Amino acid sequence: MHMNPRRSVMPTNDVSSLLGEMSESGFQGRKLGESVKIWSEMVRDPECTILLGLSGAMIPAGMQECIIEIVRRRYVDAIVSTGANIFHDIVEHLGIRHYAGHHVVDDAALYTKGIDRIYDVFAYEEEFRSVDWRVADFAGTIAPFHASSAEFIRRLAGFITEKAPEGRSITATAAAMGVPIFVPALCDSSIGIALTVARRRGVDIGIDQIADADELTQIVENSKKTGVIYVGGGVPKNFIQQTQVIASMHDLELGGHAYAVQYTTDAPHWGGLSGCTFEEAISWGKESPRTRQVQCFCDATIALPIVTSALIGSGLERARPFKG
Repeated sequence: MHMNPRRSVMPTNDVSSLLGEMSESGFQGRKLGESVKIWSEMVRDPECTILLGLSGAMIPAGMQECIIEIVRRRYVDAIVSTGANIFHDIVEHLGIRHYAGHHVVDDAALYTKGIDRIYDVFAYEEEFRSVDWRVADFAGTIAPFHASSAEFIRRLAGFITEKAPEGRSITATAAAMGVPIFVPALCDSSIGIALTVARRRGVDIGIDQIADADELTQIVENSKKTGVIYVGGGVPKNFIQQTQVIASMHDLELGGHAYAVQYTTDAPHWGGLSGCTFEEAISWGKESPRTRQVQCFCDATIALPIVTSALIGSGLERARPFKG
């Protein structure tokens, strides 16, 4: 049995080199390094369509610029996100900020001051509600509307770009790059709250979640290969995974995703999807035994800045022809 010597990681100010060395170390450090290698393979593969699943509260935690760069450099082709991430993203685009807070605090006192807490990040509820009202008003301008969340988010990107042309957001960047953003649980967010307000006003607005499933599956069906990046798990992860099952029910056996990377803090032994291993996904036909895959059990707010910096620092450029 041939074995490669384990590498002792040499400290360096070159993040790309550091992650390369970590890929030959041990434990989750190795997995973090391996994830950069596999993501890089996806980017260099001209036949691969890359799908990003984005869960958690990544924008309040300060991951917005990392994801903007991932989209701008075309390291992904489509995004499936929670509604919360997109709401917090457009909030930042419109000039409303999240603030450094603390996780040990009197939450009843925060409530009396109108401050919302996301672990150790604070925000003003009235500022959030001001965006809710603006989204509700925007819904009235596009009614009647009955289409996928991706189409709604694309139009919402146009709205925030018009209102704040100097703003920066994943939503606006994705629209400019032709990267669709699907939000299959849109109602489970402040955007959903805003659309509920609009509907109670009599606005004819509806998000077709079945269209989401169909449109995303068509992207997969029309791709020679697919690669997936999961930040956390939840609905975004399964929504992407199930495209393989939908395709197979239409007599298109795609063989599972060719590449797969996940950053999660959830463990598989609790039985939940967020911690579910890619090996388990093989039994569903969502991955194949040949999938180039790695799962890194690490806080995404640690992994994303390091991995993004390593990808950019390596000079990685997308091989796939631009179709946006």
